[in-house]
Amino acid sequence: MSFQNYDIAVIGAGIIGLATAMRLAQEYPRYKIIVLEKDGEVAQHQTGHNSGVIHAGIYYAPGSQKANFCSTGGKLLRQFCDERGIEYEMCGKVIVAINDEEVPRLEDLLERGTANGAEGLEMVGPERLAELEPYAAGVQAIFSPNTGIIDFKKVSQAYAIEFGENGGDLLLNTAVHGITQRDNQMYLETSRGEIAARHIINCAGLQADQVARMMGADPGLRIIPFRGEYFSIKPERQYLVRSLIYPVPDPSLPFLGVHFTKRVTGSVEAGPNAVLAFSREGYTKTSFSLGDTLGTFTYPGFWKMSLSHWKSGLDEQHRSLRKSLFLKSLQTLVPSIEMDDLSEPGAGVRAQAVDNNGNLLQDFAISETENAIHVLSAPSPGATSSLTISRYIVDMAVGAFGLED
Repeated sequence: MSFQNYDIAVIGAGIIGLATAMRLAQEYPRYKIIVLEKDGEVAQHQTGHNSGVIHAGIYYAPGSQKANFCSTGGKLLRQFCDERGIEYEMCGKVIVAINDEEVPRLEDLLERGTANGAEGLEMVGPERLAELEPYAAGVQAIFSPNTGIIDFKKVSQAYAIEFGENGGDLLLNTAVHGITQRDNQMYLETSRGEIAARHIINCAGLQADQVARMMGADPGLRIIPFRGEYFSIKPERQYLVRSLIYPVPDPSLPFLGVHFTKRVTGSVEAGPNAVLAFSREGYTKTSFSLGDTLGTFTYPGFWKMSLSHWKSGLDEQHRSLRKSLFLKSLQTLVPSIEMDDLSEPGAGVRAQAVDNNGNLLQDFAISETENAIHVLSAPSPGATSSLTISRYIVDMAVGAFGLED
């Protein structure tokens, strides 16, 4: 296969990169498109390590891209899966106020979710909560029947298959080490040689800001990796959780708090917390990258963020180091959970974008430079919204790249 010259190179075979490439290949078959992925399989990082939730669109600020993309994205995702026989379950979810002080924030969430088009939301009291989740504790809860669970790796693989069937090339084990521009071409120096493309779509996830800098762009932010640690509930105690049980989140943070998540396989996970990781792909407590760590600690925005959120950061670190504190957080939602119920620890890494002023970006960040589009931040509900995000990116590409049918 000849892969030296392309019209569009998509960097990153996570769910956003593959959805975008699939849509481009379907709608603009005259163009040669390649997806470059440094790992040996697709969806190996944020896509493959997330909780597998099809979000309804409750949490996000009305008018934000997250809000605009999520509810429609969930419907398109389910339609895609129905047409291709990909398993998912609309198991529902409860967001639980554990005391009266949290009820006003819960009411704000209900108002926000309704404004965002999340369908079927219902405020329930203790009796209805006990019917939905018999072992959950709370004074009130939001019930979201249109929240579901899925395996986003399988969705990504389906996107990759359709991309290939429409003439696209997917090149695995191909790391991008440098990008130069000359003669209206972008030249990508990769671990498998030089690849030329007229245009680039940067969907590199945890490395997206670095890829932008390879092209000489200043994204105005840096990816700070946060490791989300969780435990699996032992099979004999999985009956404690029927669907998804979430706390009322801190509105100042982009994290949703420690919660219980049923997986489409039938297993149940408890977590995650959110602790600073010392490697962008640091899935264990001992993972360390000197370059990634220096990149974090030499970034002024990190220190500005730390000044604002040092207390919550310390709390998360303590919970990471002390399993008893992790358990205590879980027991606020499900009091009968016990230490012996927690097994098989795991983790994912969230690519949290922090701007130069130390702000934790709450919304998606998608920008354009000469001959390139950069998906700098697409955290949850990015996977749920992958098809609507891909529509947005392709529409950008039509204008920016001059694509023609």
